Formats: sequence, structure tokens, C-alpha cells
Amino acid sequence: MRIGILGAGQLGRMLALAGYPLGHTFSFFDVSEGTPCRDLGSLTIGRFEDEGTLKKFAAQCDVITYEFENVPCSAAHQLAEIVPVYPPPRALEVSQDRLTEKEFLQGLDIGTPRFRPANSEQELRDACSLLGLPCMVKTRRFGYDGKGQRMIEELDSVATTWRDLGGAPLIVEGFVPFSRELSVVAVRSKDGEVLTYPLAQNDHRNGILHRSEMPAPELTPELRRSAQAIATKVLVALDYVGVVALELFHVRGELLANEIAPRVHNSGHSTIDGVITSQFENHIRAITGMPLGSVEPHARAVMFNLIGAIPPLDALSTIPNAKLHLYGKSPRPGRKLGHITLLNPSAQDEARIERTIESGSMS
Repeated sequence: MRIGILGAGQLGRMLALAGYPLGHTFSFFDVSEGTPCRDLGSLTIGRFEDEGTLKKFAAQCDVITYEFENVPCSAAHQLAEIVPVYPPPRALEVSQDRLTEKEFLQGLDIGTPRFRPANSEQELRDACSLLGLPCMVKTRRFGYDGKGQRMIEELDSVATTWRDLGGAPLIVEGFVPFSRELSVVAVRSKDGEVLTYPLAQNDHRNGILHRSEMPAPELTPELRRSAQAIATKVLVALDYVGVVALELFHVRGELLANEIAPRVHNSGHSTIDGVITSQFENHIRAITGMPLGSVEPHARAVMFNLIGAIPPLDALSTIPNAKLHLYGKSPRPGRKLGHITLLNPSAQDEARIERTIESGSMS
């Protein structure tokens, strides 16, 4: 099958690498030339607003998916009139606006942090007073990896926060005293089968995922069932096809949903090496109508992102069960260049990985 991917970054790269062994071919649509997918299929360069270029791209494809959630909804709808687009454009509409997203989750009786919209400096002040300090303030659109977010701990900083975030529409969330951040990656097939991967525990640095462990430690059957129920509700409500990730807060034995990522997800990268069928392969299986593969883990997997710089590779070669994945991107501060997955690691192996990453750090 000819699969089109909107976006040609590392997620598109890993989707293609998982899909070629299944007999599929790939085309990519992006706004720039220098992408990790440039050697993995035909690359169409254009603007998402260019209807003619989108139509030419669609003519190359039997099905279209996307690797980032800020694809303009208008482009996704236009393409869906020509070829199937999975996940459905509705998933983009829900996830691109944090207020719409939270209202959608609450409409499914899924717990979330308390929240209020704020469209002016005064509304921001009022929301902080109502929810209580500290508050997390986020732009409603285009935020990722910690961008477009500020913590307000005193009302005197409201004016500065409003100005720093550009006067954009905001969502204000009450502070959540979570014990850890978890995520659940799930997949739904065309015929409605839902499978959920083991929960991952995630640690961030400077707003960017640093380490993710799957399965997360100290998981109770109740937590697993709760995560599965949350993911299933979202997938069914959106008539979803493909992989989704939900970021969750673990709060006093319960799970609160923070964000929906309508795509394969950074916290699921360890499934490449640690699970029978990776999130990338199952996404391809779902959107092409193939049976889903097993999501059973065959190892404890701990994934570390490589941010800004690639560490000395000779140091990695001496660490047992270290799996290196590079994305073909040039180094730049804050940029995700690759990841390392450790299978069934000891504490000593994890410490060595941390030291190796720090030796080449440029975060």
C-alpha cells in the first residue's frame, strides 16, 4: 500500500522503517528539505495551504497519516475528501486546542486538572484567583516540549506572564500535586479492536522528555485498568484508527488526563526494542487494515532521549543491551537527535548511560 505521511521528522522516519518490512511504500509531505525522511521515500515540499500541491500529494497515496499534531485541520479535511486519513481529522481538532481537549475529556467523564480559559490579562488574574496558586498557564495552541507554558506562583506575575505568552488565548490549570507522570500508548484498528501498551513512567528536563521506563514500576492492576479505560473511551469517541498517547498524572492512586497526542509518541519509543510489536508497526497495521500485533513486553525497557548532541558512541558500545537510534538530524540545542533504549538494565548501566549523555550534553 502507498502510505503518505504529513511531516517528515523522526516519527515519520520510524513509521517508514516499521512499514517497509510489511511491504508498504512511503511518500512524505513537509515544508522543508532537510528532514530525517529525505532518503526513505518521495518528499513533497509545499505549504499546507496550497490545495494544488496537496492534491498532487494525495494522488501518490492510498492512505494518509501524520506524525505531528499541528497539521492544519483544513488540510487534513481536504485530503480526507480524496483518500482516507487516519487518525481522523476530528482527532486533530480536539488535540490542537488545550481547552477543547480538556472539555472533550471531561465530556467522557475522564478526570483532568481543574481549568479555566483566559482571553485577557484580567481573565488570567481571575482564573488564578479562582483556582488558587500556584497555577500552570498554557497557550491553548502550538505548545509542545514545555513551550508556551508558565507557572504562576503569585498574582504579581500575571501581567508579565500575559505579556510573555504573547497575549494569546490561554488555559489556566490548577496545580496538580502528582507523584509521577505516566503515559499510556494505545492503538485501535479499523474494525474497532483496542490494544494498550504497558504504562510508561516519564521524567522531564526543561520541559522535554528525558527518560521513559516501560513498564512503569509499581503498577497496580487498578492503575492498569484505569489507563486502559481512559484510552478506550478516547479512541471510541473519536472513531479513531491508529496509535494515540495520553499523558497522565498519577495523583493519590488515581489517574488524571493531561494531554492527548494523536500520533505515535516519544514515550513509546522503547516499544521498538522492548515490546513484541512496536507502536510504529501497529500504527501502520491499523491504518492499512492489517491485524494488530501483540503489545506484550519481552523486556523492561528504559529509554533516554539524546537532546542537542550525540554522546561518544564508543562509550555506548561497552554497555550491554544498549540500543542506539539516531534520526539523521544535525545537532542544535534542545533538538531531539536520537534515543537510547536499555533492556533489563541494572542501576549501574543506567548510571553509565546518564554519564555518557551528560558528557556530550547540549540541551
